[in-house]
Amino acid sequence: MSNLDMSEAIRLLAQEKAMSEEDLLHVLVDALASAYKRRPGAADEVVVEVNPTTMDFTFTAYDLDEDGNWVNERDDTPKKEELGRIAAQTFRQVMGQRIREVERDRKFEEYANREGDIVTGIIQQTDTRYTLLDLGRVEALLPQAEQVPYERPTPGDRSKAYIVEVRKTVKGPQIVVSRTHPGLIKRLFELEVPEIADGIVEIKACAREPGHRTKIAVLSNDHNVDPVGACVGARGARVRMVVNELRGEKIDIVPFSEDLADFVAKALSPAKVNQVNISEDGTAADVIVPDHQLSLAIGREGQNARLSARLTGVRVDIRSETQVAEGVPAGGYLEEQVEYAEGEWRENAETGEMEWHAADGSVISQAEWAEQNEDAESDEGEAETADSEPAAEAAAEPAADDVSGDTDDAIGEDAGDDAGDDAAAEPADESATDAVDTETSGEPDAAASDGDDDD
Repeated sequence: MSNLDMSEAIRLLAQEKAMSEEDLLHVLVDALASAYKRRPGAADEVVVEVNPTTMDFTFTAYDLDEDGNWVNERDDTPKKEELGRIAAQTFRQVMGQRIREVERDRKFEEYANREGDIVTGIIQQTDTRYTLLDLGRVEALLPQAEQVPYERPTPGDRSKAYIVEVRKTVKGPQIVVSRTHPGLIKRLFELEVPEIADGIVEIKACAREPGHRTKIAVLSNDHNVDPVGACVGARGARVRMVVNELRGEKIDIVPFSEDLADFVAKALSPAKVNQVNISEDGTAADVIVPDHQLSLAIGREGQNARLSARLTGVRVDIRSETQVAEGVPAGGYLEEQVEYAEGEWRENAETGEMEWHAADGSVISQAEWAEQNEDAESDEGEAETADSEPAAEAAAEPAADDVSGDTDDAIGEDAGDDAGDDAAAEPADESATDAVDTETSGEPDAAASDGDDDD
């Protein structure tokens, strides 16, 4: 092969591998150095240089002395026919290996700075542990924990995902993506709303329960632009595109406000709020709503209040006007009667058993959880039995003196009086109504949203 043909081959190979000719020449030099050392009588060390214009190679050989220094510099450029079969095979192997290494490094550098970006891929395969997305030259890993509950990926479908991490491995870059990250909402709106991409409208906060509902708070830097209207679009066209990508997840869009009380009131939309009282330390909000708006403000299973708390970053306690008149304290009823455990149930990918992952990092299997509950119930039963034994013994002692007829008559009269007293107490008991405190408090994670609530 002439130098002209070799130069053309280098150029074509660089285009095929999407590499620069300079990087490919470095790979070629390393491969030639490895091939040189496989020929008989080769020097201890060699430096290979190439002229990119003429494609002439020069081999400068060195020997090593007792101290490891390079000595006896000399030109030892071999002829092409002198390299031999083994050297040619080594050259081919090293060349292919170096090209793969350069490709892996280039792919990693391409995606290393894209954490927090959104990518579109084709679903390749899926199982109980993860789903693979084909992004073109690389594949992305979508773990089960980053998938929306009840969302069933179908191989061949196109899907957007949010890059949460890029790892460098020996097999190339490993890209971890998510469909549940709140950042996915922001990136999708950037694609659909030009005002957000241009910085005119900002998404100040976002709270999301993947697969169910999302709340976002938006702010406009231009008083002539309505932030909520810009995100909704004409007849809801813009927000509908985001909802379709999220497989029907509902999205509430609310305007952001620097006034915390006003922000909390807007975050509870679509419920109407009468009054919002912020605590002195600014970590809790006492919200008062009309009686007919209480269930709407709380939301299904407390979802609206919970998302509002995450959106605003404060604890939200909701009371109706009747509860305020009855003196029900903010957050008092639920705090006294409900104990919240921080953590979540997850399925073990290997055994399929449900496990409780507590916030402190401890993990308890479902069997251990049930065993602990049985032990606690048995301890309570033994304590109740021990407390009832003295009363049972006292009730079992016979009253030997109560045998006369006068005593029996007295007992009959007392029984009649007791029956009359019970009959008189029944209406009072029936008329007494238990005040059911429906007050709900959201946990303060930061997030927000607006839209229609279909409780």
